[in-house]
Amino acid sequence: MKEILVHVDGGQRSRARIEVAIKLAKRFGSRLTGLFAQVESHRPSAVARMPSDGLLRTAAEAAELFHGLIETSGLASRWWKLPHGEPDHVTSETVFCSRYFDLVVMGQTEPKATEVPEDLVEQVVLNSGRPVLVVPYSGQFSHRCERVAVAWNASREATRAVHDALPLLAHAKAVTVISLRNPQNDDAAAVASLPPVDILEHLAEYGIAVAGERLSGEDIGKMDMLLSRVCDIGADLLVMGGHGPSSMLRSSGTRYVLKHMTLPVLMSH
Repeated sequence: MKEILVHVDGGQRSRARIEVAIKLAKRFGSRLTGLFAQVESHRPSAVARMPSDGLLRTAAEAAELFHGLIETSGLASRWWKLPHGEPDHVTSETVFCSRYFDLVVMGQTEPKATEVPEDLVEQVVLNSGRPVLVVPYSGQFSHRCERVAVAWNASREATRAVHDALPLLAHAKAVTVISLRNPQNDDAAAVASLPPVDILEHLAEYGIAVAGERLSGEDIGKMDMLLSRVCDIGADLLVMGGHGPSSMLRSSGTRYVLKHMTLPVLMSH
């Protein structure tokens, strides 16, 4: 994990995101890049695709915060900012920039937030091709990731998330794989004839201390059950696949988690 990107805006939670990103960068010896990307509040400037004085002031304050926090860290760092705040530009360029990093640190979108497009995090998860660590908009969180929960349904997205998270899983004291698959939907005879694949065995080969459990229930309520169970086991990180609109219920589950999460979530698509 050599390159980490942290999204910065004028919101109060930028400091928390930068602090998490700095700690992760120090752990892995990564270079940290701060990216200022914020929606323009002055509509004529947004239409003209030119930054208003207010946006320039906010960007300067964000840069000062970033450099102030990283100054004593000893990390290699860079500061980037988008040239203006037209909403579609903020989304598309944040997605594009994210493709050049091993990990992207973003913040859960706050209710009624105006700094970024409402679906910015979701678009970066679905279209950047990179793992995205989403930090909740309230609370204080450790970067240690000592007790990690993995939401597993054997999908492509879940597989991608697990393998993107391997550097973090390798440092965890305990990893719990929570299976979201419903065995009642499987053909028992067909399953018996297949190779005995096992995600727990696979992760154990990496030296990861892993345990497993199955989450029963209907698809519609599983995200609530998942977040409740993650809280019960004291997890400080949830790893899961991010599903797009073509995935129907799984897509709504991804949005539900992004809206209701109370701990950091690493998502990959």
